[in-house]
Amino acid sequence: MSTISIYKLHPISLERETLGTVSEQDLDFLAENLQEEFEEDEDYFIDQDTLEYMRDQGGSTELLALLEKALEGEEEGVEIGYQIA
Repeated sequence: MSTISIYKLHPISLERETLGTVSEQDLDFLAENLQEEFEEDEDYFIDQDTLEYMRDQGGSTELLALLEKALEGEEEGVEIGYQIA
């Protein structure tokens, strides 16, 4: 079974801050509900509107908590990504 980590990508340093892990269902939910620029994309831009959209679409409590954590202290929104290990 794979571990799927969600991270926040800091725009200036490009450092990845791990936020936690999600299920395969959560990853599928992200891919289905967020726009990918390329088929191989592993990151997404989210903001407060995106968070509300994800909540309205029935995102899991665990996934929504990680997205809220990513947005803490951010006014414009952030890039989040995932890594499968």
